Amino acid sequence: MLNPGDPAPDFTLPATGGGSISLSELLPRKVVLYFYPKDDTPGCTTEALDFTRLATEFEQAGAVVVGISKDSVAKHDKFAAKHGLNIILASDEDGDTCERYGVWVEKNMYGRKYMGIERTTFLIGGDGRILRIWPKVKVKGHAEEVLQAVREA
Repeated sequence: MLNPGDPAPDFTLPATGGGSISLSELLPRKVVLYFYPKDDTPGCTTEALDFTRLATEFEQAGAVVVGISKDSVAKHDKFAAKHGLNIILASDEDGDTCERYGVWVEKNMYGRKYMGIERTTFLIGGDGRILRIWPKVKVKGHAEEVLQAVREA
């Protein structure tokens, strides 16, 4: 279980637009790392659009936004193109990064138990330490709340 003050686990993952992205390469900028269940589903689309709408403000506040799910890069590229997303989406198909961040959990829907990504956002400081964690995110107003935290960090 990760907590504020802990070092954020480094990762290198394939990302939208070709190539790959590493946490260590993004530092010393602040990093908003948001984990989401699946491309092109209602909540995930709204969350991605909200972060995209505020991307310039995140950049002005010294932060980069990265969304991570287990979808393939091809699905991420299609999702980004369909909705005009201008944030980085990274693919964690093997689930290693999700496991290390503690977001791969047992979920329960309509009495059916299954493993999936718990919608969670991490704010990582320029020193690579976790500044804040938002578990079990409710999408409405979330991007704005994270932006406020970035500005205060």
